[in-house]
Amino acid sequence: MIRVGVTGAGGKMGREIVKAIAQAPDMTLVAAVSPGRAGLDAGIVAGIGPLGLTIHPALNQALCEVEMDVLVDVTTPQAAAGHALEALTARVRPVIGTTGLTPHEVREIRHACETRGLGAILAPNFAIGAILMMKFAQEAAKYFADAEILELHHNQKADAPSGTALKTAELMRESRAAFGMDNVPETEVIAGARGAAAPGGIRVHSIRLPGLVAHQEVIFGGLGQTLTIRHDSLSRESFMPGVLLSVRKVMELDHVVYGLENIL
Repeated sequence: MIRVGVTGAGGKMGREIVKAIAQAPDMTLVAAVSPGRAGLDAGIVAGIGPLGLTIHPALNQALCEVEMDVLVDVTTPQAAAGHALEALTARVRPVIGTTGLTPHEVREIRHACETRGLGAILAPNFAIGAILMMKFAQEAAKYFADAEILELHHNQKADAPSGTALKTAELMRESRAAFGMDNVPETEVIAGARGAAAPGGIRVHSIRLPGLVAHQEVIFGGLGQTLTIRHDSLSRESFMPGVLLSVRKVMELDHVVYGLENIL
């Protein structure tokens, strides 16, 4: 049995992860962390009935009180890197679903993994369909020189653009060194109207609205044609197969893996 802890267990994504791990036959939920839900039963908060597991207010307390193999983090960009480093110090393998980490923080996590010979997974998106969308976009980028990315998320998402959009742009850049549309000279009447320029010159547009979960489309333009590749997560259940896969796979790793496509 893989002993799993969850930080961000009181949030929408965290509650779904608690439920998935509690129901997985090869895993046992040993810790749940959420400052705003501390002292409550993790199962009741997740909506699956009592699990007899009290939510901890902080990760350091949970690491001191229980033994765990894997930590799944779905908190905030400000907290996730610190949680990963705390976990690795305690020889717990982190699976980070939180996006918005800085390159410096990723390097710190990578160094901590290499020093201890432990694995970690940084996953901008846990949905299998989203991974396929990114791979299809990477393939299409070989044949289209012009593309833009539109990503849409719920209005509680803390970072923009999304990690999925940035990862998509990175994969597309691997297929084509640079994207540059032969547009007429543009003037932004409102700053940012044309989105942000991701690596490789791909424009990324971020939309945040209540009612959305996680959605992205990559639009390619060519002579007399367009190609749109789109993925929609209609509920957070779509992420759970990828979360469980990551928990299983990270036990076999001794280094950082960035992107679920690298463990499929």
